[in-house]
Amino acid sequence: MEVFMKELRGKIVADKLKAELKKRIEVLENKKVSPTLAIVRVGENDSDISYERAILKVSESIGLHTKPIGLPVSITTDELIAEIEKLNADKKVHGILMFRPLPKSIDQERVVNVVAPEKDVDAMNPVNLEKIFEGDKSGLEPATPRAAVEMIKGHGYNLDGKEVVVINRSMVVGKPLSMMLLSENATVTICHSHTKDLKNHTRRADFVITALGRPASLDKSYFTNDSIVIDVGVGTTEDGKLSGDVNYEEVKDYVQAITPVPGGVGSITTTILLSQVVKACEQQTNK
Repeated sequence: MEVFMKELRGKIVADKLKAELKKRIEVLENKKVSPTLAIVRVGENDSDISYERAILKVSESIGLHTKPIGLPVSITTDELIAEIEKLNADKKVHGILMFRPLPKSIDQERVVNVVAPEKDVDAMNPVNLEKIFEGDKSGLEPATPRAAVEMIKGHGYNLDGKEVVVINRSMVVGKPLSMMLLSENATVTICHSHTKDLKNHTRRADFVITALGRPASLDKSYFTNDSIVIDVGVGTTEDGKLSGDVNYEEVKDYVQAITPVPGGVGSITTTILLSQVVKACEQQTNK
């Protein structure tokens, strides 16, 4: 049987989401409200600076305001908390994004818990995580799990009643993602490093969402011709190439559909993050 693979690129989904966000921002601006994201960066980490630039670029394209705050790596936990509390109290700031991991000298858990839940666009605060687990859609959501769900829905797939395997059990991706999938009425199996016979799980799933962080580690033996593969993993192979968890070249012509890396889920996450800022602004201003 000849298989016609569909490449699920993120740009199509991101462009649609950006167009919707532009309209929502225009409505807010017409009511004299300017949705604003404060970006808190401690130190000069290259990946943080790169991500900050990406956020600024997308924000500008949709008309969302930003407030970048660069802090010295020598800052103490108490000093950082004081900065966060200022942003919590600032009614002109609707979302707060703090790049992690923080320097080891800082008590990250303490700082994370200080971010006001209603401004916590990265969903680090336990209040927002609790809402995800309760199925309460009023809370803010982490960008990567939501991006994986939007990738599926944005390409026209229905998750209702479908078998989905998630290969990740972290609080950053796997657990919140599983709750989001359950809200879409999917049947979810969480797999991890101690799962026995991983292939038995992945091969019976309609959708496989992987966030292992092991570049090109999943070959076509993990999938069937009907598999729809959402690759959230990202890393570098031994020959220096950027790759997801899936051996893309081997798998791409074998499965029904697959996201590339780069160009897949990662290209939606920034837009999803900014959608949380707009949502937070709408809730805070009741617009």
